[in-house]
Amino acid sequence: MTGGTIVEEKIIKGNGVVSNGRFTAEGEAVRLEFVVETASGGRRANPAIVTIDVEENPFSFFLRDVHKQYPMYIPAYGVSVTEAEDGRSYRQIEQDIRSRGLLSNLQQIEAEPEESYEQAAAHTRELPCETFLGLSRDMRIFGMSFRGVGWGDRLWDWVQPRFHGFETKLPEAEDKPVCYRYLLGRGVGCVEGVSRRLENGVLPILHASIVDEDITYSTVSFASYESSPLNERTLLGTDYLVADGFGHGHMLTEAQTERRNERLEREMNREEETVLYFRAVATNTAKVPRYAWFKNPIPNAFVLNNDNHYTFDDRNGFVKFADDRICCVSKLNGQPLTEEETAILILPGETAVYEFYLPHRPIPQARAEQLSRQNFDSRLEECRAFWNGKLAHAARIKVPERRLDEMIRAGLLHLDLIAYGSEPDGTIAPMIGVYTAIGSESSPIVQFFDSIGWSDVAARSLQFFLDKQHDDGFIQNFGGYMLETGAALWSFGEHYRYTRDETWLASVKEKLLKAFDYLVAWRNRNKTEQLRGQGYGMLEGKTADPEDPFRSFMLNGYAYIGMSRLAEMLAATDPGSAERIAVEAAELKADIRAGFFRALALSPVVPLADGSWVPTAPPWVEHRGPLSLYAESAKWLTHASMVLRDSLLGPLYLVFQEVLAADEPAAEFLLQFHNELMCSRNVAFSQPYYSIHPFVHLQRGEVKPFLKAYYNSFTGLADRETYTFWEHYFHASPHKTHEEAWFLMQTRCMLYKEDGQTLNLLPGVPRKWLEHGKEIELNGVATYFGPVNLHVESQLEKGVIFATIKCATNRKPQTVRLRLPHPEGRKPRSVTGTGVRITEQETVTVDSFDGSVKIELHF
Repeated sequence: MTGGTIVEEKIIKGNGVVSNGRFTAEGEAVRLEFVVETASGGRRANPAIVTIDVEENPFSFFLRDVHKQYPMYIPAYGVSVTEAEDGRSYRQIEQDIRSRGLLSNLQQIEAEPEESYEQAAAHTRELPCETFLGLSRDMRIFGMSFRGVGWGDRLWDWVQPRFHGFETKLPEAEDKPVCYRYLLGRGVGCVEGVSRRLENGVLPILHASIVDEDITYSTVSFASYESSPLNERTLLGTDYLVADGFGHGHMLTEAQTERRNERLEREMNREEETVLYFRAVATNTAKVPRYAWFKNPIPNAFVLNNDNHYTFDDRNGFVKFADDRICCVSKLNGQPLTEEETAILILPGETAVYEFYLPHRPIPQARAEQLSRQNFDSRLEECRAFWNGKLAHAARIKVPERRLDEMIRAGLLHLDLIAYGSEPDGTIAPMIGVYTAIGSESSPIVQFFDSIGWSDVAARSLQFFLDKQHDDGFIQNFGGYMLETGAALWSFGEHYRYTRDETWLASVKEKLLKAFDYLVAWRNRNKTEQLRGQGYGMLEGKTADPEDPFRSFMLNGYAYIGMSRLAEMLAATDPGSAERIAVEAAELKADIRAGFFRALALSPVVPLADGSWVPTAPPWVEHRGPLSLYAESAKWLTHASMVLRDSLLGPLYLVFQEVLAADEPAAEFLLQFHNELMCSRNVAFSQPYYSIHPFVHLQRGEVKPFLKAYYNSFTGLADRETYTFWEHYFHASPHKTHEEAWFLMQTRCMLYKEDGQTLNLLPGVPRKWLEHGKEIELNGVATYFGPVNLHVESQLEKGVIFATIKCATNRKPQTVRLRLPHPEGRKPRSVTGTGVRITEQETVTVDSFDGSVKIELHF
């Protein structure tokens, strides 16, 4: 016991002996009673904790939480804890609790209908976000929105040039960021009237509509070059090291800083700028003439016009700081704009067309004149072709839920938009929102590139972590984070699983081995006797923004899975190194498990909604239980949540990182207490995609809890019109591609997921996707077994679901499992197809898969 003293102890039932806090007992049922005095004097800080430290299923509890009306009933261990005056036996307590018919949160989710977007959207917050527009590979991008959407303090309609994470600064703005504000219509009023959408729901071409009663302003915005055509041959991109320095949180060594400085001037002085092309068509929908109003862009205007730092040239529609510093070119009905503010009378059914072309930074007069001659329609068509060309080179995923079908393709382009590097084959920095690349947070970005068939983009993105690797093998790029080395190795291993590219592996092998050696040396520093039972052999260091330099499970799990994948990569070409690495990985796994299970034993149990209690675990070995339960007095609030360290950085990572098996009892404990203490609608707080529990649900075959988390996560965090993701719920960090990439990887695993030599298809899709007339298609998606095609068509009015699976590679899976859930949960009466059998209610299994099979499921 900590925080108190055992005063009296005895065994009331069963045979045994108890003395000085140690006991032995035998029999089918044992009752141990003890009396304690607490040291806290009633204070809640540093509360008394009792540990029952038995050989099998040790556990702990807060003394303050013992109550006879709500005893601690731990069915997984066959144990209950209650006040001594409660004379009920364990079986009686169990019967009383179960007779209430209560359900845990996860049981309640299983009892409910499957979650849908509509249900999730009705219960979650809506977070509109600014839209990033750019060229891909090029760090010169534009943030854009209307009526302050996404940023309430920007007022009006606005465009802001950015060098990735940093707003563009201009000398005319006293070297402060410049934001261009303009206005369509009469102003910001009690009716917002704004709607936005990406072109076809997918392309980085922003369409918006502003309804100002009888006048509707329909706008189109996109980024392109100033004069050069935009296509894959003309795309230059940005040197990865230069772009890296424009990501918040970046970390550069002295040598990297020198190299960046050598390249910076060339990158910052290109012969032409990227340009934001904008058009608004004002249409009169009334039966009488109506006025339309236009306010031309003003640099850094606020509530007032603030027009003393620029001039408007009414001869050619230029906004300029000086004759050779033109920052905007404007037109009205095809002619240069002659008034900075104007009202135009429009007849019923007729239109007025207002355009402006805004360079990323001011340009000379001659170039501005050339820019004014650009044809908007031609540029728009060119931009469409450019982005559609990228999608044409990716695998095609088609799902019968329009919003998700669009989000998959839009998401890929969002990731690509801020993946910076020199074209056509330079290293790429896979940036995350306004930040630089991180070995951990960039991992889903790189892995989705691989999943969608962009293996070259994935390889170039992985090269970033090797190009910036320290001489001693350490990989660190962001904010003092210590987990990047292991996480990066994991992503390298995933890339190898997709490609089996031995030539590529040979080119990166020495640096990967250097990273491994760094992890081994780090581990060896922690193999001290004083750490036995307290994190022996485990790495220490911060894993996220909080300064928590502990032996966390997340940090060590990434180190383990990184080592494990490296051993796998080298097995064929360097078996000696592979064996050495595999042994080290196994020893690290054993040390992590030892630390975890000791922490589990020492952590207080907590109640669930069904009346039972479950064990808990802390995020690192140095603490007892979830930090947010305050077994030790501290301040754990961060990023607007009390439970964030427990939830987002917690031990559930060990299941995802293959240290704990998904079917171990401990995995279930973690899911249960995490859901009830740290989730709302099975979604974590603040930065929810750091929480890995949706993948654990999928691993365990728990479709309803997965879908609950899946839908409620993106409905509350992503812009519902443009699909752009925030990082946090409090409007922090727009265009956060780490969050969007995890959403995409969840979608990928919902559609297909590998398990050893088995390919699981549609393991987590909603059953409504199999309603009559609906289709699901995977065309060329990349898997560990090579490209896979799947086509599923529901014809349930005829009583049949058709499916075709193809994987014509020399490393095709041994077994394919295809889940085809009937919308009403009905069981199939028969199945046709060579080598096909029904193994579970909703799953068809193809043993000895030969590369192609056609299946018919009859109901």
